[in-house]
Amino acid sequence: MTQEFWTIREMCDQFDVTPRTLRFYESKELLFPKRQGQKRLFTKKCRGRLKLILRGKRFGFSLEDIRQLLEMYDMGDQQQTQLLRTYELATDKLTDLKNQRDEIEETIKELQQQIQWGKELISSMGLVERT
Repeated sequence: MTQEFWTIREMCDQFDVTPRTLRFYESKELLFPKRQGQKRLFTKKCRGRLKLILRGKRFGFSLEDIRQLLEMYDMGDQQQTQLLRTYELATDKLTDLKNQRDEIEETIKELQQQIQWGKELISSMGLVERT
């Protein structure tokens, strides 16, 4: 893209977010649009940061974790600190998600067993199942 600045409406349309979301991220010091009076103008850096924010949220990172990771970008170590911390957070999050998946699978299995028990009990009583 050769465009240098984007309005709040253009950002909302491109990233499928609301103006309130962008203002919220700005208030949390995640985005720093330029101001032209009351108008917010988002730069290429803002666009890149928003992509990372949305990806981090999708992965379940906290906004504070995301903010800290974004701050590490300009540390002057060629993003090594940022990369290492991102790797640590991602590894921890993957472990958490796998544990959640295992718990959900176990819950599904137990519920299926309870449903089968209920079905057999209903059948033994001569009752008709409702679906």
